[in-house]
Amino acid sequence: MSFQLRGVIPPVPTIVGPDGRFDPQGMGRLIDRLLDSDVNGFLFLGSAGEFAQLANADRRRIAEFCVQRVAGKRPVIIGTASCSTEEVIELSRHAGDIGADAVMVVNPYYSQLTDERIYQHYRKIAEASPLPVLLYNFPALTGQDLSSALVTRLATDCPNIVGIKDTVDCMSHIRTMIQDVKAVRPDFLVFCGYDEYMLDTLLAGGDGGIPATSNFAPQITCGIYHAYCDGDLGALQTLLRKLGTLSRLYAMDRPFTGLIKESIRLCGLDISTALVAPATPPTPQLINEARQLLVRAGVIAG
Repeated sequence: MSFQLRGVIPPVPTIVGPDGRFDPQGMGRLIDRLLDSDVNGFLFLGSAGEFAQLANADRRRIAEFCVQRVAGKRPVIIGTASCSTEEVIELSRHAGDIGADAVMVVNPYYSQLTDERIYQHYRKIAEASPLPVLLYNFPALTGQDLSSALVTRLATDCPNIVGIKDTVDCMSHIRTMIQDVKAVRPDFLVFCGYDEYMLDTLLAGGDGGIPATSNFAPQITCGIYHAYCDGDLGALQTLLRKLGTLSRLYAMDRPFTGLIKESIRLCGLDISTALVAPATPPTPQLINEARQLLVRAGVIAG
């Protein structure tokens, strides 16, 4: 099965009210604003979407709303990860039923598994999913890395596994993933998770990035992608410096999702910036520091 997508795909935050319940009005405003930008697709219910803090019924409702709101205008990927193989399959089938285009699945993040068990987990998901499956490697959170050897095996044996989001703070890991896996599956998609590696990922033969800053500054990440496609080195230099400034947000708070939501609000969109428990909002001092970064990057006026 072929699923082709390149460029910039925002990992969209889930907008919730002060009571922690899903806020469809705010979510709709965010989706509409992103549809007015140059982003190439959407990822809902990933890490920035706080999937791990949400009940399954909420995840289904949110997925349904988001697919309906995008309304086929861009490809939609739904995060369906769980520590339970069967639960991933159920959520992936639901994503297929509601009209999503693909699912993304991070490896189980509690029990440590051998590579063989991770392989069997993904193989069962791929064989049962009605949609193309993208792997999601985030070893800083899961405690286990998806090696290029394991991903190559999955890509070889499972045609329905079509790509990976490689969220590692190491360009050589992404480069090896691109070289090894595309050698056996040239159509296999490799996206970086960390914003600053998007250009290097493209230059190494990858397919783009899934950067959270594109939720509030898509002109920067999409600008980098277009400048790469056009060979505009001058624009790349300017935009990469701005992106480097914005990327400092990730190290300022844990989880970083609160500052992403606050940055969206600071950029002029009226949304609730509440988080799903146990996460709590960033402090006023951190919000002010985030505002200063946005000013330094030229995203908002000082």
